[in-house]
Amino acid sequence: MAADTSPPRARTLPVRSRPWILTYHSVSDPTDDPYGITVSADRLDEQLTWLRRRGLTGVGTAALLRARAAGKRGLVGLTFDDGYADFLDEALPVLLAHGCTATVFVLPGRPGGSNDWDPLGPRRPLLTEEGVRTVAAAGMEIGSHGLLHRDLTELSDDELRRETHGSREELRRVTGRAPSGFCYPYGIADRRVAESVREAGYAYGCALVPGALAGPLALPRTHVSHADRGARLRAKEVRHRLRYRSAGNAHRGEAG
Repeated sequence: MAADTSPPRARTLPVRSRPWILTYHSVSDPTDDPYGITVSADRLDEQLTWLRRRGLTGVGTAALLRARAAGKRGLVGLTFDDGYADFLDEALPVLLAHGCTATVFVLPGRPGGSNDWDPLGPRRPLLTEEGVRTVAAAGMEIGSHGLLHRDLTELSDDELRRETHGSREELRRVTGRAPSGFCYPYGIADRRVAESVREAGYAYGCALVPGALAGPLALPRTHVSHADRGARLRAKEVRHRLRYRSAGNAHRGEAG
């Protein structure tokens, strides 16, 4: 059964109530990992075990936002950026074993390609279109990461529209369903980029540290590395709570 990726009912997300969303990338051998974005399958299993022991279940972002709008707690968002092919063989079995789902942000402009935007490598294959459909059929949410993994803030209006609107239409073609979520490449967005995401029809957007942007189109996330075990994860959770609680109600009711 495909994941329910219908848009969340909540129209706005006050800063003080921003959910905790974890960011993963590749799940494979972390030995050669100059960017610190790779987690082994065993470490992912350990991290999900830690979450479950604390009463938290990992879900995709759309499911997380729907649950919070309904007043439900005990969930944490799980996201996997770039759409690496190793998600199928390495991450998916671990997620299913823990009863978790996740959002996989893919690049429909690079089906079966590689991460050649990373100058230091190593080169890792990306999901093919068939792989994306397999991930969706396994109950994961598919979101857009743009077409080609470009810094959207540096693009012309026409190029930006292709990355936001065009990637949504490509994923509709691939999966039969338009994605409700968008993830900004490099975690970078500004108001022009967020507005393009809104105009394209996405219900939410994921950044890393969204800065002055607030609302469902600028959700902050927490990067997870292979080094993160219980104590480090707890520290990152506390930092997230304090960072967005300390913002008070300054942006109450703002949308990204």
